[in-house]
Amino acid sequence: MSSKKMFLCTGMLAVALLAQPLAAQQQGRGGFNLPPLLMQSDAFEDGGIIPPKHSMRGGNVQPGFTFSNAPANTVSYAIILHDLDVSIGGGTDDVLHWMAWNIPAAAGGIPEGKLPDGAVNAQNMMRQQGYMGPGAPAGPRYHHYVFELYALSANLDLPPETTRPQLLAAMAGKVVAKAAYVGRYRTEQ
Repeated sequence: MSSKKMFLCTGMLAVALLAQPLAAQQQGRGGFNLPPLLMQSDAFEDGGIIPPKHSMRGGNVQPGFTFSNAPANTVSYAIILHDLDVSIGGGTDDVLHWMAWNIPAAAGGIPEGKLPDGAVNAQNMMRQQGYMGPGAPAGPRYHHYVFELYALSANLDLPPETTRPQLLAAMAGKVVAKAAYVGRYRTEQ
């Protein structure tokens, strides 16, 4: 066999061997899983500008979302909203605007301005229970607000005073899928 054919055969074999673990991981047989959990909103496009209605300086109305393509073993959802563009107290924490959990899977999402029955609205950074909309100041750039959605295989027995680290610890081993939705905001002058 010529060295050119040997090189080609060796290369094809290497690609085939590398592709097998990735295919197994994507099918959930090991490593990580990539279920197609989706969240959508009519309030603004993913990556779009959050309208003033949903900001602290506007109506402070929680946007509605629909959730779809969750794994069959999803029992409930948790959602965390935070501003990535701010660091607090010289550390790595950012601004926590909202956390909620035990959103029933059967609800298929959350309506604008409220949570479905059974869901828990937690305290935000201001120690107020419920949604705290974006409030980035006027300036040359928008802040990035991330709505992180977690599909969970169980409900969580946590009080509304739960902190973000406590929520994340309680979700460990129960997360069956995750999605994110990003909005941008700055106060207009």
